[in-house]
Amino acid sequence: MKTIKSILALAFIALMLVSCNKEDESNQSNQEALKVTPDVLNKIRALSLNSTDVKVIKNTTLDGTTEDAFLIEGCIVMTEDQLNKMDLHGGITTEQYRTTNLVSTPKTIKVVGLSGTGTTALSPNMVAGLQAAINRYNNLGLTIKFTLTFSSSTAGANIVVRRQIGSAGGVAGFPSGGAPYNSVTLYSGLDTYSVGVNAHVAAHEIGHCIGLRHTDWFSRQSCGQNSNEGTAGVGAILIPGTPSGYDATSYMRACFSSNETGAFNANDVTALNYLY
Repeated sequence: MKTIKSILALAFIALMLVSCNKEDESNQSNQEALKVTPDVLNKIRALSLNSTDVKVIKNTTLDGTTEDAFLIEGCIVMTEDQLNKMDLHGGITTEQYRTTNLVSTPKTIKVVGLSGTGTTALSPNMVAGLQAAINRYNNLGLTIKFTLTFSSSTAGANIVVRRQIGSAGGVAGFPSGGAPYNSVTLYSGLDTYSVGVNAHVAAHEIGHCIGLRHTDWFSRQSCGQNSNEGTAGVGAILIPGTPSGYDATSYMRACFSSNETGAFNANDVTALNYLY
């Protein structure tokens, strides 16, 4: 097993910029049951996550029920309980830090893409894109492996990938207790995008599920912005062998374009091999 000591954020820009999350989450917001308090923002900053645009959404769970959750950095879903349990582990070292939001290795991760006739069933382009994304991960020979089946049953799944009505993009969350986040939501706006774009978004959200963060934390440059997400004094430490500046073709950029192929670039491969 490879020692994991840090996760940096990796990033990009292209012709038509599309956020990795739904463009409009306002219809999901519910500020009554869950509040974005100063304590919540402090906790998020303490994890080196972006605290500038945290929202409360109604997240649909795998059993069809809904729960209040925080939406962080546009496509990270985290419940209050998950946020409270997540922490830096081992403190800061001279170059890297270890967090609990990683997957224990070696591990085989069972991915189920929902099939059937309902609105949660993946579209043909989502199916092809998800298969391509899984193949790319497995072709790297990492200490985590993925199996993929398409089914209406989620029994035994570690990650369930489902479709939901909404703008192009997707959401996921971070690992907990050594296990990957258990779901990826791909929004129906992706139905009309190419298999390459669907592969990119699927791989990006799975990247979050295994602990990767956006790579343009320092600029949000891939979204046409110039805003530093901040590191709350604990750092966003560079993964050895990867660039410290803007990486215009990384699959973990905060936003994506309409001409994505879904391929990992050399820096993505270096980062994944270092972590896993």
